[in-house]
Amino acid sequence: MDEDPKEKPYDLRCISLGAGVQSTAMYLMACEGELTPMPSVAIFADTQAEPPWVYEHLDWLEKNFSHIIPIQRCTAGSLEKNIYWKSKEDSKFAQIPAFLDKGGVKAMGRRQCTFQYKIKPIQKATRELLGLKPRQRAKGKYRVQQWIGISVDEVHRAKPSDVAWIERYYPLLLVKPTRRSDCIEWMKKRDYPIPRKSSCYFCPYYSDSQWKDLRDNQPVLFQRAVDIDRDLREGLDGNQYLHSGLKPLEETTFNGDNQLSLFGNECEGVCGV
Repeated sequence: MDEDPKEKPYDLRCISLGAGVQSTAMYLMACEGELTPMPSVAIFADTQAEPPWVYEHLDWLEKNFSHIIPIQRCTAGSLEKNIYWKSKEDSKFAQIPAFLDKGGVKAMGRRQCTFQYKIKPIQKATRELLGLKPRQRAKGKYRVQQWIGISVDEVHRAKPSDVAWIERYYPLLLVKPTRRSDCIEWMKKRDYPIPRKSSCYFCPYYSDSQWKDLRDNQPVLFQRAVDIDRDLREGLDGNQYLHSGLKPLEETTFNGDNQLSLFGNECEGVCGV
């Protein structure tokens, strides 16, 4: 049963729309009235590095459903162009969680991409929707409920908000317990197109099957990923790779799904949904 809106007065309810399976299903369920109260807006944070099918699917959602729940796009710029992050100490590191070869020991680098290119832009857009000016205080003045499309098979990705005035809400866990496969079946029954996974085309969390698909069907994007993979080693200190096999991407044979579960490590639950 849905919450009583009188018990939880919010100034804004918004959907974090990644344009993947779960967030799409959640958005459409809300548009059809299966999830209530209906949010006022859905926000898509564009890294400017999504594969073409993500933008095509987002266009379809806007064309057919934005009259019910408007979709707002926001961006912090191009992650591909700004893949290197310069810290206060003037040292550089990749914003994506590349795999590191530390003397034969495999590790993963720091991850700034989710925060810088997904979370912060959505928070900024939310503040603008509330009419807040830069540096104007939101805590104690506004309450926002942010819907995130985490399904029951990925419950470990659900985390509380670290922003006092934003409350994260997981309808596919709390109101309509749903698995990713259930989301697909729900959309199939309504003849809705099934979206592919939403993530940047050079994401280290790609499974082998995703890398293979990119190589075979999107050769231009795959070559760009190959170039980024090479740049990670030429532009920064240390041996960094996009694939966990610790080999250059163009030399990697994608035989298994050794990276399949890595999206479960994505700390905020806003990528890949």
